[in-house]
Amino acid sequence: QVTLVESGGGLVQAGGSLRLSCAASGVIFGLNTMGWYRQVPGKQRELVASITRDGTTNYADSVKGRLAISRDNAKNTVFLQMNSLKPEDTAVYYCNARGYWFKGYDYWGQGTQVTVSS
Repeated sequence: QVTLVESGGGLVQAGGSLRLSCAASGVIFGLNTMGWYRQVPGKQRELVASITRDGTTNYADSVKGRLAISRDNAKNTVFLQMNSLKPEDTAVYYCNARGYWFKGYDYWGQGTQVTVSS
């Protein structure tokens, strides 16, 4: 059984910074892409950023230049450094891990709240 444990959310003023972390616990084989999604009430969950095992990154246009994703493959951990935060970044942020080991898998964290005050 794999569990994704997120940490680092909270309340910050506009222009401030936060760093989210997500660690995958349990035995996990074939892990490829880890990423962060976010969701606000009444809207669909959207991709914020993702990173493959070889370090290829992908960002939503709205966060390019302000947020940076990184990972530690040895620890199956992914990070999201969030700088120059805006009120519109307020959301629940979810960690995601995807891979393939005999069959595809897709795991989600429980979510962590990020609130940016104006």
